[in-house]
Amino acid sequence: MPAISRDEVAHLARLSRLALTDAELDEFSGQLDSILSHVKAVSEVAADDVAPMANPNAVTNVTRADVVLPGLTPDEALSGAPAVEEGRFAVPQILGEGE
Repeated sequence: MPAISRDEVAHLARLSRLALTDAELDEFSGQLDSILSHVKAVSEVAADDVAPMANPNAVTNVTRADVVLPGLTPDEALSGAPAVEEGRFAVPQILGEGE
């Protein structure tokens, strides 16, 4: 017995406001039945002694530790700028005054 009938697929299509042809209803009912059968098979295999996991392989963080290093002072950062105004980078205005 199929897990989902053609009538149920038609009902779901109506609820989803999908206009499906008879051929599409036949095709999708077979596909959905296959999907639901696979889900049932997987749920039957799942055991209570297996912990839920996102990845079956042991994964560890491989990033390096954060090390605080001294950064540039404001004067050092601005030293290579073509234009400086009031201790900031000066750039051409790209928007109008009121924007």
